[in-house]
Amino acid sequence: MSAIYILWLRQLKRYFRSRSRMIGSLAQPLLFLLGLGFGFGPIYQRAGGGNYLQFLTPGILAMTVMTTAVFSGIEIIWDRQFGFLKETLVAPVSRLQIMIGRTLGGATVALIQGLIVLLISLFFGFQPKIFSLPLALLFMFLVALFFTALGTAIASVLEDFQGFQLIMQFLIMPLFFLSGALFPLQGLPKVFTLIAAINPLSFGVDGLRSSLINGAHFGLGVDFFVLTILTMVVLAIGSFLFSRIEI
Repeated sequence: MSAIYILWLRQLKRYFRSRSRMIGSLAQPLLFLLGLGFGFGPIYQRAGGGNYLQFLTPGILAMTVMTTAVFSGIEIIWDRQFGFLKETLVAPVSRLQIMIGRTLGGATVALIQGLIVLLISLFFGFQPKIFSLPLALLFMFLVALFFTALGTAIASVLEDFQGFQLIMQFLIMPLFFLSGALFPLQGLPKVFTLIAAINPLSFGVDGLRSSLINGAHFGLGVDFFVLTILTMVVLAIGSFLFSRIEI
């Protein structure tokens, strides 16, 4: 357990010591909140959808957590390039513990980033259900854990930064735009409904929306069950691939 804690703590220290990373990672979610929330707000309201900022914010929270979590995997490639990963792997600690420590650390950092965006959104006028915040935090952590494990799994089979970034960009944008983060899933063409139903982020967005503003599409129980199962599967795959890393 001490090894898991040390690796978890290392991830947090690296995050808090990099102020440029903290500030830079807020640019995209704030741009979406301001540009889309206030830009499309009047149109969404005239169409009978209500307050668009209320609808949009849970999706932006999910995007923030996903982006931060999945790119934590690049630290594996970074550590491999500079030799730290080799020193970690030869330590008298199981690779499973190393993977768990790094994954929990990356997920915690992603959760903190999501909380910062949530606090900022309050100043923009977002009004969440206060008593459901613990449930929202649970969904944010599940999203963070899933995508941190996914980033770890992909980074475990790659050796260069450019390849990892290209693959992540190829995954992140479609997952985000087809998750219902920006638009309601009701009334969509069947092909988009099917894509949303197999998109892991859709259940994170739906769970957050249900927790914060009472706007579930799949149902809170379904969101939690599917996201939990998918997270366990990806954690198992990530652990297997990480255990096969050769230095």
